[in-house]
Amino acid sequence: MRSVLARTKGFMPDDEGEALYRSACTALAQHRSLPIIEIGSYCGKSTVWLGAAASELGGTVVTIDHHRGSEETQPGWEHHDPEVVDRRVNLMDTLPFLRTTLYDAGLEEVVIPIIGRSPVVAQLWRTPASLVFIDGGHGDEHAAADFEGWAHHVVSGGLLAIHDVFENPEDGGRPPYERIYLPAVESGEFELHDAVGSLRVLRRR
Repeated sequence: MRSVLARTKGFMPDDEGEALYRSACTALAQHRSLPIIEIGSYCGKSTVWLGAAASELGGTVVTIDHHRGSEETQPGWEHHDPEVVDRRVNLMDTLPFLRTTLYDAGLEEVVIPIIGRSPVVAQLWRTPASLVFIDGGHGDEHAAADFEGWAHHVVSGGLLAIHDVFENPEDGGRPPYERIYLPAVESGEFELHDAVGSLRVLRRR
């Protein structure tokens, strides 16, 4: 797994990935029959951490992404990678990279990719989740839509994990903190379970 992670494009440091893996194990140990839902696959780095837990504990990961890239990964932005652009249509396409990652990690049997926009898929989704991990678009509108569409699917006692949460504005963008983390905590339905780097994991009461 480590060798796959090392060559997979993505933005999750190992310490945060390890914390995500531990949280996935905790969630599945209590609710093994319920899937883990990941919002924002990119090329699959965080998916490997989640999939490793699912593989060990007999769980399933559903990872949702339209694979055209979020705002901050588009051309001209800091996190843009020209290698993930499909030159035929001149648009980002990270799906082939995700499929390669899942194959190399041996996770094709436990990870189910859904290709679509998070709010659209959320309208159709009806299954409770043991853990929801939100790491999609980091703009205000996208972060708010991910919270509204997916947080309520976390089963009681399950976990809501959020990436790129920065309490200090000098450390990074604000939407995951202001549009996901704060509304979840202020709702009274979630309490802090773990915090490593920019990863925050909340437990649903």
